[in-house]
Amino acid sequence: MDKIKLEIIGMSYSQSQSGAYALIMGEKEGKRRLPIIIGGFEAQAIAIELEKMKPSRPLTHDLFKNFADHYNIKIKEVVINKFQEGVFFAKLVCDSNGEPSEIDSRTSDAVALAIRFNCPIYTYEQIMADAGVVMDDKEKGSKEKRKPTTAEKKEKGGYAALSTNELYDLLKKAVDKEEYEKASVIRDEINKRKSTS
Repeated sequence: MDKIKLEIIGMSYSQSQSGAYALIMGEKEGKRRLPIIIGGFEAQAIAIELEKMKPSRPLTHDLFKNFADHYNIKIKEVVINKFQEGVFFAKLVCDSNGEPSEIDSRTSDAVALAIRFNCPIYTYEQIMADAGVVMDDKEKGSKEKRKPTTAEKKEKGGYAALSTNELYDLLKKAVDKEEYEKASVIRDEINKRKSTS
């Protein structure tokens, strides 16, 4: 199965879940984005390394890196290999003195370690198809406007009250505005409908 290389696009604070963040991963050679909801500690661990900040004492992921270096264990790549019931799963592809192995990991921890080991992050096409959102180029003038009834329907019954076409329209608008957390909730509603049809 062909792997798709990902890069970190950014992180934003979650408006709906206290202490949570949306980690945005994007295709290296494409327009799709993978919004992943992560905890505050993991977001801090990722941000600290991205900003090249050096805490006075090693954080958990730094300790893991130091431990791995001490015992000559290298992480060669991280693969986000499963998306199930709204949760992403990952594995660390490691090498220790020429012996390859794989270790299951939470996606947020895997990304925090990938940054520290300077290794690539991948996923599979099926995961991008199921959980990804498309970031379109800005189109001039040809955008279809959402009918006012969509907002009214959403206000009364949430996303479940909207048609699938209306959900796709809202999904595109959320991505255009870089509201990735909102996009991930809409995407989950669309996927729920696909699995029951």
